[in-house]
Amino acid sequence: MYPPSLLRCPSPASQERVQAGDRQLSSAVPAMAGWFKRLLHKPKPRSVENSLNTSRSASSSPSSSSAESSSSSPSTSLTRSIRSSPMLVSDITASGSARWAKTYDVCICHSEVDLEVVEELVSYLEGQPESFRCFLQLRDAAPGGAVVTELCDAVQNSHCWVMLITPGFLQDPWCKYQMHQALAEAPMANGRTIPVLKDVDRKDYPKELRNLYYIYMKENSFRQIRDTVVRYLQDLCRSSMSTTE
Repeated sequence: MYPPSLLRCPSPASQERVQAGDRQLSSAVPAMAGWFKRLLHKPKPRSVENSLNTSRSASSSPSSSSAESSSSSPSTSLTRSIRSSPMLVSDITASGSARWAKTYDVCICHSEVDLEVVEELVSYLEGQPESFRCFLQLRDAAPGGAVVTELCDAVQNSHCWVMLITPGFLQDPWCKYQMHQALAEAPMANGRTIPVLKDVDRKDYPKELRNLYYIYMKENSFRQIRDTVVRYLQDLCRSSMSTTE
């Protein structure tokens, strides 16, 4: 049995307080329900929507999103522009280029009877913007030096060798010696040995040079010789830079 105090009926005042609390609770429940409803239907911030849309589109279409991101990436576009641009021509006049590894750019092999034409060629090459360094035997050979030594040093210390093949060249044993030295130095170097024919039939063209194209002496021959030397030096500098990188 319960104690009498617990079985006592509540007083009218306490009943009114309970009823008032019930009324407040019943009025607060709809307000709280409305607050939760507004919270659930509150619009998301624009940045959140954008991030959700971006992630949603990326998950639905990875190829398209990757294409868009790559097109908008500055580094990727820079790489693409570098790859699409043509290769820059090596500067053969730069101080650190492979051109300066040798003393001369061009060694002129000729007979003494063709000295006048050779002097014109040397003047033309040395007057170009590239300021080609030419070896001319009668001008640059050391006085008192042995002919064989001077010719061998000239071949070894020059990038290109111009062979002015004339009737005098074919009859000069020293010209043939210098030609053989050049071929032995670089037998397969494209553009390094430059045959130039003058007053010589094709049938008299030296057999040792048959695998090389020649330049026939005419009005623009000096220009062709100059372009050939430039092209060889550019290839030399370009290959030297690629090996160092």
